[in-house]
Amino acid sequence: MPDPPATDAQRRSRIIRQALSVGFAVAPFGVVFGVACAEAGLSWLDAAGFSMLTFAGSAQFAAVDVLGDGGTAAAAIGAGLLLNLRSLAFGVVLAPVLEGPLWKRAAMSQLVIDESTAVATAQTDPRWRRFGFLAGGFSVFVLWNLCTLAGVALASLGDDFVTDWGLDAAAPAAFLALLWPRLVGPDGGDGRRIALVGALIAGCAIPFAPPGVPILAATLGVLAVGRPREARPR
Repeated sequence: MPDPPATDAQRRSRIIRQALSVGFAVAPFGVVFGVACAEAGLSWLDAAGFSMLTFAGSAQFAAVDVLGDGGTAAAAIGAGLLLNLRSLAFGVVLAPVLEGPLWKRAAMSQLVIDESTAVATAQTDPRWRRFGFLAGGFSVFVLWNLCTLAGVALASLGDDFVTDWGLDAAAPAAFLALLWPRLVGPDGGDGRRIALVGALIAGCAIPFAPPGVPILAATLGVLAVGRPREARPR
């Protein structure tokens, strides 16, 4: 006998749990970013403003690395933009469910990140996709900013605590947690093919491409699936 459909309260509770899980998954990554800011000579106010206004993990790390190596602000901005081009695709996916006046959509665009998009697209109903996007975005935003400040404070303990506590593995673990549901089960065939081809493309590009470009090139892995198959009438 099939299970009864979930109530609104059950769906809301499930989405909130998903949002909190991705928020806590990337929290250690925020600590590492705070440490990187301190090592680059940024103050706690600089680090806090960076996380609140930019709020794009990989772009933030790229920019801080450039600044820490003595690069210019223009070079830091360019590195961040290069790594965040994927947000254009996220915007296309989320546009149908993020309705409202321009000012409201502009405000919500601050939360367009990998994790909020993952929570949103895990839902099937447009109403719950919107709720998932907001829940995932706010969860990561709050925890990321708190952990950035914690990282700045912990930087005084030295570099060893990052590796001793395994924080250097936070980013790969978080992305794997988001990716894994797309790869398993009978519906994960397309995802596995995209992941495999994307990994091969990135691996081939790493030896000669600038940082960030191999990740962007890996998006060509979607070509392994081809055109979506239309549902056939029964």
